[in-house]
Amino acid sequence: MSQPVRTESEDAPKRKDQFATRLIHFGAEVDKTTGASSVPIYQASTFHHFSLEEPPEYDYSRSGNPTRQALEDYIAKLEGGVRGFAFSSGMSAISTAFLLLSAGDHLICTEDVYGGTYRFLTVIAKRLGIETTFVDMTDLEEVKAAIQGNTKAVFMETPSNPTLKITDVAAITNWAKEHDLLTLLDNTFMTPYHQRPIELGVDVVLHSATKFLGGHSDVLAGLAVAANESLGRRLKMLQNSLGSVLGVQDSWLLMRGMKTLQARMEHSEKSARKLAEWLVTRPEIERVYYPGLEDHPGREIHERQSSGYGAVVCFDTGSGEAARKVLDKVRLPLVAVSLGAVESILSYPALMSHAAMPKDVRHARGIGDGLLRYSVGLEDIDDLIADLEQALEG
Repeated sequence: MSQPVRTESEDAPKRKDQFATRLIHFGAEVDKTTGASSVPIYQASTFHHFSLEEPPEYDYSRSGNPTRQALEDYIAKLEGGVRGFAFSSGMSAISTAFLLLSAGDHLICTEDVYGGTYRFLTVIAKRLGIETTFVDMTDLEEVKAAIQGNTKAVFMETPSNPTLKITDVAAITNWAKEHDLLTLLDNTFMTPYHQRPIELGVDVVLHSATKFLGGHSDVLAGLAVAANESLGRRLKMLQNSLGSVLGVQDSWLLMRGMKTLQARMEHSEKSARKLAEWLVTRPEIERVYYPGLEDHPGREIHERQSSGYGAVVCFDTGSGEAARKVLDKVRLPLVAVSLGAVESILSYPALMSHAAMPKDVRHARGIGDGLLRYSVGLEDIDDLIADLEQALEG
């Protein structure tokens, strides 16, 4: 029997959509029932069982909801993982992931980690019997030296918040796999547009989706992505048991924000690079932290594992008094907690994101009283620079 003739298109490998396309066409962009161009909001807490013998896919919204599921599938697709999970905040996602560990386990963590993560590990996890060693994650030998007999996991944050240190993700994951260690990474600053940690061997990727993924300062959310089905099942059990799930309205808002991620990140990064280069020329500024600067010690590693430098620039004004003067005089950015929005946000880590970290610990990690964190939004960069210039000179 003769074989059917195969066309050229059938023989050719299927072309993978680019990231910008996947942001818009993520699998649930058109409702299969009505053709609606937006994921429906299923504002329901429970679902009818038409047959007890054949229960429905969704039975109770803590355990699963079609709107939240669309978001969870969306972030899993963008990160290249097998399952995604949406939580009520970034810290909810991070703390849930830490509960993959048990009493008596030990964790190695980036030393200049986000203040909320530091607080959870030093207060709550410690009370639960989970030990943490904080290390300079830029030094692989220091990471290796921190391993103990009960070490079970490594937590990375790269670029770190707020000193923007760079961790060699592949080097850490390769070493961790040799010792059967779980690896977790907070990808909030880079997002899957610039950095996909699972492709570098990371087991669990975490996001404060309140930031760049949401992008509009109007939703509080956290996301986690598991690299394999086993971890996916364990995270699902924790999410369902703890119940700190993202509501359907916020799930919908987050999906709407994510559709413009690439356009926002490209614009903000271009502006952030210009801001960083300008800050370097200012005599009032003692140091500028930005991975895109030529003298950044982690630039080469960052360029190997990321496709961009991000939209956050940190700079040291030299003192708390100088920092407060800038915060009092700027006109355009929000002076606020958080980052990653369409509007620029200027933060003071000492009293905001890292207030939970004792002063001596903060200073030891390079987070001084004069440090400011600038999340560059979508405003005209020349206006932002002129505004910051008058604040520095005023």
